[in-house]
This record gives sequence, C-alpha cells and structure tokens, in this order.
Amino acid sequence: MLAATAGLAYFLSNLLRLEAYFGCFFPLPVVISSMRWGAAAGRKTMVATAMLLLILSGPLKAASYLLMHGFVGLAMGAFWKWNFNWGLSIVGCTVVRCLGALGFVLLTSWLLRDNILALITMNAHASLSYMLAAVGINLVPTMPMIYVVFASLLVVNCGSFVFLLHVLYAIFLRRLGIRGSITVPGWVERAI
Repeated sequence: MLAATAGLAYFLSNLLRLEAYFGCFFPLPVVISSMRWGAAAGRKTMVATAMLLLILSGPLKAASYLLMHGFVGLAMGAFWKWNFNWGLSIVGCTVVRCLGALGFVLLTSWLLRDNILALITMNAHASLSYMLAAVGINLVPTMPMIYVVFASLLVVNCGSFVFLLHVLYAIFLRRLGIRGSITVPGWVERAI
C-alpha cells in the first residue's frame, strides 16, 4: 500500500510538474515501512515503488526515484530503526543523497549523450571567475578549485535537504505515533 502511494504520488507530481513542491514527501513511505517493519520491508517498498514507476513511466523515472528519493528514504528509515545518532544519520543520508545526485547526473549524461558534469564544471568556472573579478581578486580558478567548490555546494545542498527531512519526518512520525526509535535533539523535542 505504501509503495502504491509513493509510486502514484511520484507519477502524478511528475505528470503535473509538481515534483519541486512535493519532493520532500517521496521518501516518506519507505521511511515509514522501515520504521514499522524493519529495513527489509523498507527495501521491498522501495523496489515495489520503482517497479510500479517502471511500468507507469519507464526506466528513467524509476531510476530517478531510486537515486534521488528511494535510497535516501531507505537509509533514513534504517538509521532510525537501528537507533543511530541524529548527526550520524544526517551525515549518512547526506552521503547517500550526494551519491544519488551524482548518479542521476551521470545517468542523464549517458541518456543525452552529452557530458553534463563537464558542462557544470565549465559554468562553475565561468561563474567563479566572474565572482572573483567582481570582488577585485585577480585570480584564475584552477580545476581542482572548481571541483572543491562543486563538491562543497553539492554537500551543502544535499545536507540541508536531508536536515530538513529529518526535522520534518521527526515531527510527522511523532504525530503518527511512530516514536519508538526516533532519538531527536533537545531543541527538536522542545519544538514538537
């Protein structure tokens, strides 16, 4: 049931172009099934959702769901079910989300037969050159500097998304009555 809900929500949000608005709720069914019945149930929910999306939307949408939302939901649900520390869960889910984002870019590059990472790198080089020139620093950024900037921006983006997911899901799952193994920091506990 959770897999059907997740698959239908993802399919409709892609069909109506609402993924940017509802993207934070796509990992939730996998997290709920992992929290209630264990990581194996979360994995089955994730695979069932991907199979449903494979039938409804094709392999690209199924792979996109797995890379951007499914693995993050599975990692978050498993970390919370196994009583991991809040910070360790955020770091682990951030790594999973970063790898998923890179996998999504590589998959899209392969399908478009264009090197999107090279395009991102060139645009980051141009943007950083313009920013340094605007500040008055006469420096041409090197490629390792560009890679460091790109990686740090990716980690900040994925980390902030995962942090917000942790806060949102902690509040939401507490309201649903699933509070057994969610150990939240004191400031989140006071906010709830």
